Amino acid sequence: MASLKDLRNRIASVKATQKITKAMQMVAAAKLRRAQEAAEAARPYAERMGAVLANVAGSISGADAPPLMAGTGQDDVHLVVVCTADRGLAGSFNSQIARLAREHIRKLQADGKQVKIITVGRKGYDQLRRDFGPLIIDRIELREVKQIGFANADAIAKKVIGLFEEGQFDVCTLIYSRFKSVISQIPTAQQIIPAAVPQAESAGEGAIYEYEPNAGAILADLIPRNIAVQIFRALLENAAGEMGAKMTAMDNATRNAGEMINKLTITYNRQRQAQITKELIEIISGAEAL
Repeated sequence: MASLKDLRNRIASVKATQKITKAMQMVAAAKLRRAQEAAEAARPYAERMGAVLANVAGSISGADAPPLMAGTGQDDVHLVVVCTADRGLAGSFNSQIARLAREHIRKLQADGKQVKIITVGRKGYDQLRRDFGPLIIDRIELREVKQIGFANADAIAKKVIGLFEEGQFDVCTLIYSRFKSVISQIPTAQQIIPAAVPQAESAGEGAIYEYEPNAGAILADLIPRNIAVQIFRALLENAAGEMGAKMTAMDNATRNAGEMINKLTITYNRQRQAQITKELIEIISGAEAL
């Protein structure tokens, strides 16, 4: 049984930990609002970009489509871009993304496909290197970035497009966590190369569009921009999801610390009372012996 001194030390230690988790919860809550606003603001732009892409793509034949939309005509080599956080203490946020990535990669391997991986975020690299270390061709960390900007996503997009132009892969899939609420983040896999063009919006009957320059030239400029936009959206969704998961995790840790403090305090008081009772019995017994 622990001594009174040991119990006092444990109570003090847990109280110090509780202060840290409470502070981290408040910091995450403050950052969550900005991250959530940024993620929600990026969604309409990304969706509208997809709609514009669909409208332009509907007026071009398959032979004239740019390679980023038409693809290589093969489905042998797949690039998987896994976006996670650079820091932990966010519950199962990073593990859920890594789990979806593992399932996707193993399914591709079972189908006889060659897989290459790029990790964005240190936690994704740490979790995937155990099973797929030789498949990771590059890792990107954003730990030093104070606020995620479009320039960060554009740099990743240019790297991915450069690999495609070099013939390093045929299909690219982006894996990230879509922010739904503070307690819910949805791991998502999205194909970005070849561009998965959504259905074009129904236009008025007989409406005819003319493009200048031609639709192929517009798509050649629009698709790389759309890839960067989708990656930027994924980074913003991840940032909001990470803060939401961290706030929830730190709230649970603070509550658990409080429960532990209560249990330790009860144990301390009982043991202290037992010790006092024992000392009183010894004093009374000694007095009676005299």
